[in-house]
Amino acid sequence: MNVVICRLETKESIFIGRSHCPKCGTVLKWYDLIPVLSFLFQKGECRYCHKKISWQYPLVEILTALIFLLFFSSIYYLVITCFLIIIFVYDLKHYIIPDKIVYPAIVITLVSAAFYPPLTGFYFLLSAFLASGFFLSIVLISKGKWMGLGDVKLAFLMGLVLGWPNILFALFLAFSLGAVIGIILIVLGKKNIKSEIPFGPFLAGATIFAMLYNQNMVDWYLNLVF
Repeated sequence: MNVVICRLETKESIFIGRSHCPKCGTVLKWYDLIPVLSFLFQKGECRYCHKKISWQYPLVEILTALIFLLFFSSIYYLVITCFLIIIFVYDLKHYIIPDKIVYPAIVITLVSAAFYPPLTGFYFLLSAFLASGFFLSIVLISKGKWMGLGDVKLAFLMGLVLGWPNILFALFLAFSLGAVIGIILIVLGKKNIKSEIPFGPFLAGATIFAMLYNQNMVDWYLNLVF
């Protein structure tokens, strides 16, 4: 997933070509690519040019391992989680939710429904269109200043994955976290009231959390709203 995140930016193929240092271009050996351990053994530096390695690499590796432990019983959830982690990191870095990631995730979800019909029943499709429609209205009203079309596509994916009413809980969580983090960044002087803050990470993170949801939490939210 780190390779995908990096090569989406550089426009390199994610299927062809050995892993290499982004600073010096040296092709990496197998022992340079051991998750987390290589970063620790090399003290966060490239073995060849001694330039710093981004903390993105071990953090994504650790996060992925932890989430995989929680979703190990569902291949579909494992795959979708991979897409969501890529979206989380890429949007956080570049303020863009890449179509090359969102569209395949949507297709995989729809294809998976052929083998497991409850995955994309009426309530899942309804959730997808309602969530994406809500975000599209925000885009149109703000003329793209508050949110982008990438958020609309991600909301559609969220609806397909979570269904009703879990999509409500995920959106509530995403907006709440976004507001809290935004206020904290403003208070710390890192952002101002007009600064752009990527919303994709909050949506992706909330989706993963809702996939692991505790029904009591969803019931609490629905009682709070209705």
